[in-house]
Amino acid sequence: MLKGKPFVKWAGGKRSIIHELIQLSPKIFDTYYEPFVGGGALLFELSPRKAIINDYNKELMNVYSCIKDEEKLVLMCNELNKHETNHSETYYYKIRDLDKDKKKFNKIPDYKRAARTIYLNKACFNGLYRVNSNNEFNVPSGKRSKVNTHSENLGIIHCFLNMNDIQLLSTDFVDAVKTAKQGDFIYFDPPYDSDTSTFNSYTENGFGKEDQIRLAELFKELDSRGCYVMLSNYNTSLIRELYQGYHFHYVEAQRNIGANAKDRRIVEEVIITNYNPDDTTDM
Repeated sequence: MLKGKPFVKWAGGKRSIIHELIQLSPKIFDTYYEPFVGGGALLFELSPRKAIINDYNKELMNVYSCIKDEEKLVLMCNELNKHETNHSETYYYKIRDLDKDKKKFNKIPDYKRAARTIYLNKACFNGLYRVNSNNEFNVPSGKRSKVNTHSENLGIIHCFLNMNDIQLLSTDFVDAVKTAKQGDFIYFDPPYDSDTSTFNSYTENGFGKEDQIRLAELFKELDSRGCYVMLSNYNTSLIRELYQGYHFHYVEAQRNIGANAKDRRIVEEVIITNYNPDDTTDM
């Protein structure tokens, strides 16, 4: 079976540690939930029959929605072809700045917004998705002479989203898992914590310490419901404190996204589970 791959380069993407995530995932589960789906590396690798995926980034989830809809997928790919043809430094900034006029931007058809999101991701500096406090995409151009925005991968993802029971949401992570029950599997891949400062401007609101605490409380609630819960984060003092008593698994991951070269390095991450991965056939 052909499996989809992430169609955008996303900060915190899990392609480099996908084998570790698969090994730590439960062997049998009911509905799969991913409240911070991002590029969807684990989603596509697991290819569950039933899933609820979510991201607070509405432009990202709009792309998923357009990929799922056959007519909009065709229209989106046509727009991507136009972006590839017209690509230049001047053109990049023209497309990037469309969201500065919110009234006009909100009237743009969803498939054109989806094509813009993919084009900017492929053409911007180092695949970095970042918005300012006004929710305006503000990453500079990657200064590429040519960009490739799509391939047959979008068709594979389209088939996956339609041949299975996949629900798309764009809401707060707490609301995204409100229907989770015993036997379901939830994977949290939030913007990471840091002992210093860290980039997390995937949305205009960011993701701070209070959000990390709120997420830990939700993790424990889902544990009490009898769900399988797995979470990725940096191995920081706050994360160690919040998840004390759960199973910690340490991995090294390559981080290739960041405005500064010093941020693109091998880092230690922790994968936290509320179960023993070797014993997940029955909870």
